[in-house]
Amino acid sequence: MSAPDSGLVQRAAEAVREAIAPRRPRVAIVLGSGLGFLGDAVKDSVRVPYASIPGFPQPTVLGHAGELIAGMLDDVPVIAQSGRFHLYEGHDAWTAALPVRVFATLGVKTLIVTNAAGGIRRTFRPGTLMLIADHLNLMSRNPLTGPVEQGDERFPDMSDPYDAELRTLARRVAAERGIPLEEGVYAGLLGPSYETKAEIEMLKRIGADAVGMSTVPEIVAARARGIRCLGISTITNAAAGLGGETLSHKEVLEASDSVRGRLTALVRGVVKAL
Repeated sequence: MSAPDSGLVQRAAEAVREAIAPRRPRVAIVLGSGLGFLGDAVKDSVRVPYASIPGFPQPTVLGHAGELIAGMLDDVPVIAQSGRFHLYEGHDAWTAALPVRVFATLGVKTLIVTNAAGGIRRTFRPGTLMLIADHLNLMSRNPLTGPVEQGDERFPDMSDPYDAELRTLARRVAAERGIPLEEGVYAGLLGPSYETKAEIEMLKRIGADAVGMSTVPEIVAARARGIRCLGISTITNAAAGLGGETLSHKEVLEASDSVRGRLTALVRGVVKAL
């Protein structure tokens, strides 16, 4: 699918800028499935429904609210995205990455993405927090395909997509606050069906520690705009064939809620130190 007209990013950014004025966010936080509680920590906030932003579709997945939340998080101006645009909902990769391009246009320099993921590493249990060290793009989609969007780099370097200094900072914050934090490789698949046992075995063999259906398009677009990225996965379940139980989205939301305190403390600690 070809990209929408290039003016859409500018129009969306202008609508958001007007709605959140005089706030000027420096950090953007993407809230994964069931992780919308992080938005409640943003103070002096204004909420902008997607319906008022050009090009922003309404999320159809339970656990994704469909609004931007701009305000202060521990004296740092932030904007939180509560509700993703997943490829499995029928959106193309360009649309999935539209919010990131809008954030870049607003002047955001740091992106923190969170997601819910299935654990492939056998030591992972539901409720584990995993710092994303790298990812595998197995979606067969890339948000940079097509004409070069204004502000994008055509061939961004992806050798270190998750900023090493930010990961060091996250590990330090986790240690100081007594938050157990693992680190590993995230595999992004198209979805929406969960993986087969054979697919999980394949992912394990090629180096994946966790698997999900988001994040990758956002990170690629962010790196094309020179934005520093930090990613945190909440392991909500053991992947197919590893836990002996049937997988469900309800289980994902319940596990996401269980990490509320730890994930909020970790993200707030990182943001405060930026």
